[in-house]
Amino acid sequence: MSASPAGPPEPNRASTAVRGERVWTEGALRPATVVVRGERIEAVLPVDATIDVDTVVEVPRGAVLLPGLVDTHVHVNEPGRTEWEGFASATRAAALGGVTTIVDMPLNSIPPTTTPEALAVKRASAEGRVAVDVGFWGGAVPENAGALGPLWDAGVHGFKCFLAPSGVDEFGHLDAAQLRTALAEVAALDALLIVHAEDPDDLGDGGALGTGYEAFLASRPPAAEEHAIARLVDGVRATGARAHVLHLSDAGALPMLRAAKAEGLPITVETCPHYLTFDAEHVPDGATEYKCCPPIRDADNQDALWEGLLDGTIDMVVTDHSPSTAELKRGSGGDFGLAWGGIAGLQVGFRATWTEAARRGVPLEQLLPAFTTGPAALVGYADRGVIASGAAAHLVVFDPDAQETVHAAELEHRNPVSAYDGHELRGRVLDTWLHGRPVASAARGVFRTDGRLLRRD
Repeated sequence: MSASPAGPPEPNRASTAVRGERVWTEGALRPATVVVRGERIEAVLPVDATIDVDTVVEVPRGAVLLPGLVDTHVHVNEPGRTEWEGFASATRAAALGGVTTIVDMPLNSIPPTTTPEALAVKRASAEGRVAVDVGFWGGAVPENAGALGPLWDAGVHGFKCFLAPSGVDEFGHLDAAQLRTALAEVAALDALLIVHAEDPDDLGDGGALGTGYEAFLASRPPAAEEHAIARLVDGVRATGARAHVLHLSDAGALPMLRAAKAEGLPITVETCPHYLTFDAEHVPDGATEYKCCPPIRDADNQDALWEGLLDGTIDMVVTDHSPSTAELKRGSGGDFGLAWGGIAGLQVGFRATWTEAARRGVPLEQLLPAFTTGPAALVGYADRGVIASGAAAHLVVFDPDAQETVHAAELEHRNPVSAYDGHELRGRVLDTWLHGRPVASAARGVFRTDGRLLRRD
């Protein structure tokens, strides 16, 4: 399956050969010449191949050529809360982070994407303003139980639900019976349910907790994830529905998920850069930019998450980019119970994870599937996240050895608040190509708005 753009493709463009000593193709970094004709990759040839093209582009020495990254977990928040982010700023950040395809979450926009009419409103707000390609998730909430079909037919890639309060009143969570109903409906549609898996019975009351991170961590214990995931696994077993566990932070759930996969249940799992790069021991008092739900846990837990990623239990790494205004993140005086929970990381998530991977001795080629083919497969984008004949010509030139300090005020995110602020990261995205031509670079920023709105085929 491939993603369908909302409109017709642009006219054919000139042909280009991109040559590099390290091109990620067929699961390895190797010398290659990538021939781009129009908006597609025509061929991947030996690096010294003679080819009749209009332009030859040389990948700089030391840099690698990657497929455009895919991020299936982004909260754009437009319309309704555009002051939190917005399609223009989010997709510029994506392009400069090497991400050429995002899938927007059904909240925290107003209206949430829970009806075809709300999807149309969201698409209209994004039209002509996106620097990368954008797909859309629908929402499964108590109000649309039994009525997901029209939204599926409108082209969403699946349905997100919460098993605990979402943090916004207009997107309600599902109780145990409602989850089973949603799974049965999703199975009948041959759709996908993506699940924020925390059990509300295990969570604190959401009130003030003070500036110490330990109290917040205790308010969202590992048991909350484990109990919710167990309920989801049981529901998948009973209904045959395809399901996906969002933003896994508790490594204690990995044995259960391994067993579910070994049983053949159609369950996939993601984690996020912040869980792989930050640990609870190093979250400063009052630093509410690190608050997210589920929370960043301890270093031993992080080690186990890396094990789960490397052994394939965790299928992908996506950002869960969930920004808000600076006032919502910092206006509580550093109280972890009152601040908005969400990490802004769309522009830097890949580099942050690569920084930690390199520290652990994990080679780049072993990390790449989690940012490319893993999330692309979740939504059926077979022609993205790969450099192969026939694939979309979405390319990224990446210097894996560059060193750069993040300054939140210099990111394209609308609000200058990020847990990555001040951290030195490894790697730099030098150039990003979309649909066969450059759209952004480290030197020039984003200079084309060529993104398209996607719908499920």
